[in-house]
Amino acid sequence: MTHRLTAISSMATRQVLVELAGSYEERTGLPVAIRPMAGVEAARLARSGEPSDVIILASSVMEALEAEGHVTAGTRVGFARSGMAVAIRSGAARPRILDEDSVKRAILDAPRIGYSTGPSGDHLVRLIERWGIASAVLPRLRQAPPGVPVGAMLARGDADLGFQQLSELLDVPGIEILGPLPPEIQAVTVFAAGIAHASELREDARALIAYLASRDAEAAKRRYGLEPA
Repeated sequence: MTHRLTAISSMATRQVLVELAGSYEERTGLPVAIRPMAGVEAARLARSGEPSDVIILASSVMEALEAEGHVTAGTRVGFARSGMAVAIRSGAARPRILDEDSVKRAILDAPRIGYSTGPSGDHLVRLIERWGIASAVLPRLRQAPPGVPVGAMLARGDADLGFQQLSELLDVPGIEILGPLPPEIQAVTVFAAGIAHASELREDARALIAYLASRDAEAAKRRYGLEPA
């Protein structure tokens, strides 16, 4: 039976990875199974020795996994860059997000603010604390459970204003994306790919990572709201 590669990733890159995995199989005949999940869960599985060949997570997490011996040393390669965006439920009033002050005002005015467990959520909380509005805003924050898109919370009416990486907000039904965070408060997460320490298909995994980081994969990344790393 033909062997296959297995990759675990966070939800932010799931759509582009599924497309690229299909393209890679067409090119090489080697199937690639993508297992997307919440980043915290993916890191936990990597640390537990879960069988996989490639791990694709935020660079800071990948650095830690490499230092701990769960990612093979020297195999980390930049995969994609992902900026944050702001969204609302379809048909809701559209607040201004043209600059830092207008984003701050939109947050102060929103009854409920949706955010994620990942790097984008951490950045939002830091902004709120830096602005000195934590006492007013933190009680109105609604954190999406791991693996649940913030857009899904908006669509079903559990939040009024949502912040997450653009790649996770694209194509979610029932929401409207207002746009990216203004440059002065934007946070870009860099995702990296590396060979899992538990992999028994290291050369195949290395070849897949090279494809994911290649120019041939750039157009797909942009279609899904990402930029090449």
